[in-house]
Amino acid sequence: MIQIDDTIVSFDVIEEKFCCDIAQCLGQCCIDGDAGAPLETDEVQILQEILPVIWNDLSKKSQKVIKKQGVSYIDEENEPVTSIVDGGECVFTYFDEKGVCKCVIEKAYKESKIDFYKPISCHLYPIRLAKYNNFTAVNYHVWSVCHAARTTGCSAELPVYQFLKEPLIRKFGNEWFEQLEIAAKYHKG
Repeated sequence: MIQIDDTIVSFDVIEEKFCCDIAQCLGQCCIDGDAGAPLETDEVQILQEILPVIWNDLSKKSQKVIKKQGVSYIDEENEPVTSIVDGGECVFTYFDEKGVCKCVIEKAYKESKIDFYKPISCHLYPIRLAKYNNFTAVNYHVWSVCHAARTTGCSAELPVYQFLKEPLIRKFGNEWFEQLEIAAKYHKG
């Protein structure tokens, strides 16, 4: 593992290869699972604030769930997560004309309707963060629905941390990412 400031980064983040291939997986990571996407405390408030802007892009099922329980709920680990429809699908999903599951929050951001990209846990996936008293663990999560992404990443020789440069900088900052790059070169060499 690599320590950078108050984070501990798994070697898998720099050793494993990954490049999302949404044409193959069809956005399955937003549909499957046993809980919603992890949220940071301030993100719950942000989701509530942007809700009127994205409301009409949400499915009727999602609107019904949000009316009943809100944009999020507290999971088994006592952490906020996005609300889900029928035990799996995130309430913030929609399906494009090709049947690919996508994020209405990201869509609104790209259309310059809001200034919030999407929850950081979604942006960082397949990296998952685990917060402890004195540090945050930065781990690579392997999930069967991302098989195509691992294959594509291997073909492109693209390490997880390079694929996720933008969200890693968004979460931890440029200096942190530069330190990760130095550590990765040292580890490789």
